Amino acid sequence: MDQNTNNSAGKLTNGRIVVINPNSTKAVTEGIDAALDPLRFSDGPQFDCITIQDGPPGIATQRHVDDAVSHVCDVITRESNSADAFIIACFSDPGLLSAREVTNKPVFGIGASSYAQATLQGERFGVIAILEASTVRQRRAVRLMGFESRYAGSLPIGFGAEELAGGQVRDRMIKIGRKLIETHGADVLIMGCAGMACFRADIEAALGVPVIDPSQAAATQALAAVRLAR
Repeated sequence: MDQNTNNSAGKLTNGRIVVINPNSTKAVTEGIDAALDPLRFSDGPQFDCITIQDGPPGIATQRHVDDAVSHVCDVITRESNSADAFIIACFSDPGLLSAREVTNKPVFGIGASSYAQATLQGERFGVIAILEASTVRQRRAVRLMGFESRYAGSLPIGFGAEELAGGQVRDRMIKIGRKLIETHGADVLIMGCAGMACFRADIEAALGVPVIDPSQAAATQALAAVRLAR
């Protein structure tokens, strides 16, 4: 496993939040790490981002999700004594329920966190997904969490998690986001992959609706939990 430590590493901080990327694409972890910069404060808590090197390049199938559970739980078990909270930084939230059985620290899934935040920022949310297979899991998650009445739908951009870079991806995300707004009635958008983090501001500026980065949504909730607990 590879651990990327944030800018506050080595300093005394008021807590530690471990952010786990279940796929092996280090660029995704680096994008998540950069997206968390606005939520870093000199007195902490600090965010430490970890890549699971044994994971697939992207979490694309339900099998990938299921296979990631043991890896995620292993990291949480190993880091639990030194962490105050955990974030599972994959939109499918692999291992979220199992993780809560192996630690007494708060564990946040970025998918669940972003759905909850979306309901506070608009009437109907749409999800910009990576692949068609992802939309099946998203519909299931929305149904199980009871958000169906607030769900405008999910549409894929046709790129895997390991391919999320460059202007072509950004333009495709804007096109799909516009379709979710104009034909599905979304008034808030969720980026359905942690690897999309660098595009949030551009999409929000282009489309004029709130755009939620799921890692930031989970980090905001974890930050509040840790600071309030102290």
